[in-house]
Amino acid sequence: MEIVTNSAKFNEPLYLESGRILKPYEIKYETYGTLNEDRSNVIVITHALSGSHHAAGYYEGDSKPGYWDDLIGDGKAIDTTKYFVIASNNIGSCFGSTGPMSLMENKNEPYRFKFPVLTISDIVKAQKRLLESLGIKHVKAIIGGSMGGMQALCYSIEYPDFADIVIPLATTAYTRPWAISFNKVVVEAIRNDPAFKDGYYRSDDIKASGLAGLAIGRIAGHISYLSPHSMEKKFGRKYVDQDGLYELFGRFEVERYMEYNGYKFPHNFDPLSYLYIVKTVNIFDAARGSDKLEDALKKIKCKLHLLSFSGDMLFFPEEMKEIFDVMQEIGNGDNVTYEMIDSDYGHDAFLVEVDKFENKIVDMLEGNYGK
Repeated sequence: MEIVTNSAKFNEPLYLESGRILKPYEIKYETYGTLNEDRSNVIVITHALSGSHHAAGYYEGDSKPGYWDDLIGDGKAIDTTKYFVIASNNIGSCFGSTGPMSLMENKNEPYRFKFPVLTISDIVKAQKRLLESLGIKHVKAIIGGSMGGMQALCYSIEYPDFADIVIPLATTAYTRPWAISFNKVVVEAIRNDPAFKDGYYRSDDIKASGLAGLAIGRIAGHISYLSPHSMEKKFGRKYVDQDGLYELFGRFEVERYMEYNGYKFPHNFDPLSYLYIVKTVNIFDAARGSDKLEDALKKIKCKLHLLSFSGDMLFFPEEMKEIFDVMQEIGNGDNVTYEMIDSDYGHDAFLVEVDKFENKIVDMLEGNYGK
């Protein structure tokens, strides 16, 4: 599978939901497969909070592939011998698209807190402009999980004629207090870390030394991505061999795991980007611009396939079931399906347990799902 990585710069203003304007801005994106002659084989992949445009395959020298490599590739569920797959890095992120640490126009200094708060709708609007610049005015499918699922749902409502099929996984129609509370731990940990310097840190310093506040916040976030069952299965009561049981800071294996994942994260992810993205997730509401969710979901014309995971403790299955139920109640039931995947892994099952739903994705893309 050939990976092509590009960046597109836009000089026309992007008018944001907040009333602010972003200009100019850049979007980093990656493509896999070949665009067919009538441009009918396009699949758009939208990423989660800490994801990027690198959805599949390996970069030279990498030990790990893109985050959905089990799903995307030659002969896989999203088959790149059949489909032309596009994955872009969200604006506001820190992997090549314009974000809070990007330089402002005509100034040799980053936006920092002058960067505008973005909504999911803003991110999708920017993505759609990218696709149009590539001559793509309609796509076969849009697929995304978690925050990517929010984007997929947003496409189905705000651009109802743009995609034939939309597949949101492990997401919600609006962010509830439970998820906002986990995010609050991250926000406060970052803001109260002296090394954050009230947002006026040097990026090179963070990459070199990390940021304890972001690491601690990421630990809290990581807990929400798992489940009690998956933690019990993976770690149980195992204690680190080299640590003494009666040492005050001796660790269980689960603690070492959380430390490792938490403290390596700030070396690769910008703290201000994290704060801005968390805000975007917190304020997401698919009914924004409508009086209520029913009014928003009435606009959907595509085939909307909803997949939740039984062990998801961040966006609980009933949150996706609500979308399905409302679609049924308003008479739009022919355009929606819902299935809960049996999983004890937790929220990250949509990334980790691809084998449990990959055949369903194939059937959805081929129009055979539910037959």
